[in-house]
Amino acid sequence: MTQDIYQNLTQLGGATRLPESPEQAELERVPNPQADVAYMVRFTAPEFTSLCPITGQPDFAHLMIDYVPGPWLVESKSLKLFLGSFRNHGAFHEDCTVSIARRLVDFLEPQWLRIGGYWYPRGGIPIDVFWQSGPVPAGVWVPDQGVPPYRGRG
Repeated sequence: MTQDIYQNLTQLGGATRLPESPEQAELERVPNPQADVAYMVRFTAPEFTSLCPITGQPDFAHLMIDYVPGPWLVESKSLKLFLGSFRNHGAFHEDCTVSIARRLVDFLEPQWLRIGGYWYPRGGIPIDVFWQSGPVPAGVWVPDQGVPPYRGRG
């Protein structure tokens, strides 16, 4: 494998400011050098934050993003910056979770993607949001996300 698949990355390897909003965040991708193999990739974001669109109070979640790559891999620093751009973004839990998944599906064209948004309680009620793009491809091992139902998560 040659390094030229990484030549168009602009955020990796240097200081990069957190985008002001998810719309301004620039996801980056590289060609999948193992595109002939069906395998799963997991990203865990245990400190995801966004804002309540009504009160402006912070909301916190543990996000689990699983995907079976197609032609592209997401560059992880760009994903981190994209997720961080929600810090000042006001949206309900459901909107944040599904918006993240849909943007990744549109950008990466994966064989399959799922997201689990395990949101911490606000007003005494935790809200967990789950979405996936379709059935799991045959032959791919997909482990449980491992986040238990809320009981004082920690």
